[in-house]
Amino acid sequence: MTGEGLGSLPVPNLSSPNLGGLESFAFEPYRIEKPWGWELVWAKTDRYCGKLLHIQKGGQLSLQFHREKDETVYVHEGRIEIEIGAAGDPIPDSEVVGPGASFRIEPGTVHRLRALEDTLVLEVSTPELDDVVRLEDQYGRADE
Repeated sequence: MTGEGLGSLPVPNLSSPNLGGLESFAFEPYRIEKPWGWELVWAKTDRYCGKLLHIQKGGQLSLQFHREKDETVYVHEGRIEIEIGAAGDPIPDSEVVGPGASFRIEPGTVHRLRALEDTLVLEVSTPELDDVVRLEDQYGRADE
């Protein structure tokens, strides 16, 4: 998968004379290891966040919802099974999707992503990164 090395790419030398003082605008991406793969936060402000999620084959995120966080995910590479349902639905719908699939996940929406092969997902969201209410988690994690 072409996206696997993205989290370990060196940060470009921002002191280059060709950049002409762009240092004050730069954001240093950071990688967070997860039991299902990793995420790379490439943008974070008080209004939005941008991430890459690499979910390794067989890995899955928690069955979860957010109280405040509003996010949209886009499958860039690979295939996932997505479980998604509105707040109060007894059982989330489940579907297998591939590159080009995109879903808005509003607060209260129960959801989980499970990778059927190594998968790269792009996520944009509001900045409440710790707003995770886990309903199930195969890795034994509590709410973050």
